[in-house]
Amino acid sequence: MDAATTKPPLDTDQLLARGRRVFETEIAAVAALQDRLGTAFVAACRLLHGCRGRVVVTGMGKSGHIGNKIAATLASTGTPSFFLHPAEASHGDIGMITREDVVLAISNSGETAELLIILPVIKRLGVPLIAMTGRLHSTLARAATALLDVGVPAEACPYNLAPTASTTAALAMGDALAVAVLEARGFSEQDFARSHPGGALGRRLLLHVEDVMRSGDELPVVAPEASLRDGLLEMSRKGLGMTAVADQDGRVLGIYTDGDLRRTLDRPTDLRTTRMREVMTADPRTITARVLAAEAVRLIETQRISQLLVVDERGVLVGALNVHDLLRAGVM
Repeated sequence: MDAATTKPPLDTDQLLARGRRVFETEIAAVAALQDRLGTAFVAACRLLHGCRGRVVVTGMGKSGHIGNKIAATLASTGTPSFFLHPAEASHGDIGMITREDVVLAISNSGETAELLIILPVIKRLGVPLIAMTGRLHSTLARAATALLDVGVPAEACPYNLAPTASTTAALAMGDALAVAVLEARGFSEQDFARSHPGGALGRRLLLHVEDVMRSGDELPVVAPEASLRDGLLEMSRKGLGMTAVADQDGRVLGIYTDGDLRRTLDRPTDLRTTRMREVMTADPRTITARVLAAEAVRLIETQRISQLLVVDERGVLVGALNVHDLLRAGVM
């Protein structure tokens, strides 16, 4: 390779120094927002909280990417919201905005052409406008019902060109709005879970034991007078690493697990003559079907067990589960 085209090696200290400089710039930009929170922020929160339609978030370029995230955060925390691309809005999509909505517009300059085009339509509809901008005397700022100052002294970019600190500040302000409003709504963990049924929290708060337990023909159970041999065959057939021991009415008397088997084999044992009542663990830990699966996880972890029997209010066996069932369900 020609020496003239060979790139010099990257200097480790310089790279670290540049990274730290970006963090320092962006931390300072976000920290400065705290002193600006006042009546405008309160007004914006009240508009979001009182919105009877949806919050329409809009912005171009990097501001648009931030707007997309803010809209998603609002929607997932109890404030119906969606992102509207301002360029598409001027070509028909502005019909998505109704008189019941609130518009949140993001533009660092406050002079983004695609946003300014749709301002008259927003005004004619009488829709409240929350502006998030870095220039308080811009066209967007003058049109705002509530004006949020997200200006920064400088971008983290060494040329003060690439949107970096300014987009971080806008994102932080959006998070502040969303969290303030969700707390004002009394938005709970359960509400969050209903908005995230596929997420870890949703599974933890929405799944019940009955949703993950084995039942019916998958349920391993033998009578107390059954031989140990029959008990082991039942364990092998059902693949849960245990079998319940229940009376003729289905009430749980005990449990026999792989751990019990290891202890049994430590002493001379006749598999055909030994009865399950002789080797079972009596009065095992049980749980009910309507309890959250997260409670089953807690029991398994605190009791240091691998399986749980599920019973009804009369102590009748209705199901069983083990660690693997909880892992597959995503609650552990």
